[in-house]
Amino acid sequence: MPNRDWSHLLDIPSFPAENYAVLADRLGALMGTRNDVLLIQAEAVLALEAVATSLAHPGLKALNIVSSPYGTWFGNWLAEGGADVVNLTAAPAQPVTLEAVKAELEHHPDIDILSLVHAESASGILNPLEEIAALARERGILTIVDAVASVGGHALDVDGLGIDIAVIGPQKALAGTAGLSAISVSPAAWTLLQHAKAPRISMLSLLDQKEQWLDLGRHSLPVTPAPLEFFALQAALDRVEAEGMSEMQQRHELAKQATRSGLLALGAQLWVPDPVASALVTTVVLPPHMDRKTFLSRRNIAGADMTAGVGPGTERLVRLNHTGQRATEEAVLANLTAFSQALEVHGHANDLDTALKTAIATYRR
Repeated sequence: MPNRDWSHLLDIPSFPAENYAVLADRLGALMGTRNDVLLIQAEAVLALEAVATSLAHPGLKALNIVSSPYGTWFGNWLAEGGADVVNLTAAPAQPVTLEAVKAELEHHPDIDILSLVHAESASGILNPLEEIAALARERGILTIVDAVASVGGHALDVDGLGIDIAVIGPQKALAGTAGLSAISVSPAAWTLLQHAKAPRISMLSLLDQKEQWLDLGRHSLPVTPAPLEFFALQAALDRVEAEGMSEMQQRHELAKQATRSGLLALGAQLWVPDPVASALVTTVVLPPHMDRKTFLSRRNIAGADMTAGVGPGTERLVRLNHTGQRATEEAVLANLTAFSQALEVHGHANDLDTALKTAIATYRR
């Protein structure tokens, strides 16, 4: 990376205080909700920890769906706060099945909350959010959804699905920075958050956010604002709204389908079946006896972004990234070229020309 002068990022003017509420409303519109939206000045993992820590207390029973390390962390945070946590762990690097969720709900009729991740960029899977949310709604169970990766790449209708708490971040499909995140909270969730063990005077306290932000008219944030992050979020939302959410989701879907068709033309083994594959990254199983670290060392093609899978069950997986501004034809072709050349270096003959033509055909339909 060339040396650059970043001094233009210093001495940033204050972000207009009246625009914080505007940003919250714009984020709510992207999420499909009229619920309260909290602005969290941190990467989304802190927002997720704040949700779990604020909810957790003795007497609360949670069904926590684990399909990546993020689900594991969320369950641990709930348990540390005294909640009775039933962890439903999906097969390694696979989505949870609806049947497994139904069985756990039947076995535990006293569940109060259900938590899950929508799309997993760690493994490229998509959990059946709509169906799971419907099950929870039928039983009067509050639903908490980690939609950090999925928002913008997949449809997210918080109010339509009855999601009580949703956590999002702009750094994935929305192609913003990672320094801010947002939480939507329903009236029913606020009721559950009111308990004696709720954290206070803490960055993890949602009640502090409510009292110091919502209850005071959303005129100023409860902590010192980071104007650079808010200007960046505003710019990201400008770009998202100019394109349109449905168009952005379609762009991700095209990138997914073009990547999958190109990889199949290369003879690659796709990890996730199409109906449960995320539109954010595509995961591939490396051929037997091929070292992943060595394979990835050959990925140096301009514009390509191939990385290792993350978490249990991903030890043989490689991810081709087509998230956010990378959900383009050019990025897809660069990824396929890098994958093809890495195969070839390892003695696996393949037809790159056919793969590229196959991928391009997806964009010409």
